[in-house]
Amino acid sequence: MAGSGLPSLGRVKLTDLVPCEGLPSDSYKLSVSTLSQSLAQYSAAIIQFPASDGALLRSGLESARLYFHQRASYPSAEMIHNNDSREWCKTSGYYADPQMWQETYDYRPGLTPNEPNNAMDFPPAGLPDIFALLGKATRDILDAISFYLNLRSSPFTEILDNVPLRNREISSSVLSVCCYARPSFQGAQHHNLATQEDGQLIMFTDHEHQADKSLISLVKSDKAGLHIRDLHGRWLLVDGDLGPQEAIVYPGLALYQATAGYVNPALYRTEINTMQGNMHGRCSLAFKLMPKSMSSLSCSEMRAAGHGVEAQFQLPVLVDDFMQKSPPTDQLFNRQNIQCFNFPTVQDGRWIDEMLVQDL
Repeated sequence: MAGSGLPSLGRVKLTDLVPCEGLPSDSYKLSVSTLSQSLAQYSAAIIQFPASDGALLRSGLESARLYFHQRASYPSAEMIHNNDSREWCKTSGYYADPQMWQETYDYRPGLTPNEPNNAMDFPPAGLPDIFALLGKATRDILDAISFYLNLRSSPFTEILDNVPLRNREISSSVLSVCCYARPSFQGAQHHNLATQEDGQLIMFTDHEHQADKSLISLVKSDKAGLHIRDLHGRWLLVDGDLGPQEAIVYPGLALYQATAGYVNPALYRTEINTMQGNMHGRCSLAFKLMPKSMSSLSCSEMRAAGHGVEAQFQLPVLVDDFMQKSPPTDQLFNRQNIQCFNFPTVQDGRWIDEMLVQDL
C-alpha cells in the first residue's frame, strides 16, 4: 500500500462521485482516492446519499419489514430456491432459502414475477424508484473506479444494460429485498458460530464464504450484521455505525475478472444472532450491478491503459459461462497470492498520480 492507508472504512459522498465534463475537481479526486484506498484495504466503502435519497431507502426498508412480516411461516416448495447458477438472470419475485434463514424478493425490470397457483402478491413499495437510484449510484461508483485505473470514461458500457431498457429487454442487474432470521419464518435454522475477542459468540449463516458475481454491489440494511474480510484476513463488521443516509458498497467477482484481478472482490458473511427479540428480523436492500448475459468479460480496456494482464485473464470469458461456474473462494481469497493495485493517496492536499502494481 502507498502511504499509511485509512484507519477505518472510507466515507464518500455520492454527489462527489458524479463525473462532470472537463478537468476533474479536487473533491472528485479526493473522493476517488478515499474510495480506492477503502476498497484496497477493506474490500468495502461507505457511500453517503443525499437526504432525499436516504428517505427513499428508509421507506423501502420499512415496506420490506411489512412485506415479509405478512408472509406465511414456511414457504411452499415452489418458492424454495437452491441458488441454481443457470437462473442467475431470471430470478424475480419471492423465494426463500431455509438453510440460510433468508427470504428474498427480487425486482428485475422487464420480468414479471410468477406466483404459484396464480396467487396475488403485492411487492414491497417503491422498488422501481429504489432500483433507479441504486443503479445510477453503482454506475457512478464504477466510473470512479475506472478513473482511478486510468481507463477511458465509461469503459464498461458494452457489458451493461441499456439505460433505459429497450423493448422486450430484461434487466441483468437486480434489486434484492432480503430478510434474515424472521422469527415467524420456520427455516431449517442451521448456523455456524464464531468467537469474538471478548469471548461472546456470534452466529452466522452456514455459507460463510460468499462473494457476489456482480460488478458492484450496494447494500442498505436496517440493522448491523454484514462482515467483510479485509486485506489482512480479518473479518470486520462494516455496517455497525452507518448513518440513516449511508450504505455499504463492495466489488464483485465480475469486476475482478474485467480488471484482470486489479480490484479484489469482497468476501462476506451475514450475522444473524442480533435478531433475537426482534419481530421482523434483519431487512436489507441489495442492488447488484450485473453484466449482460450475452456479453463477454474482457481485459482489453486494461491493456489499452497499459496495465499488465496475467495469463489467466488473457482470454475473454462469456458472462453466462462465468456466472455458472463456482468461484474458487479458498484460492481466490488467499491474499498472499493476489496481485493488488496500489491505490493513490492524498498527502498535504495534493493528488498523487502514481499507480503502482505490487505483490503483497
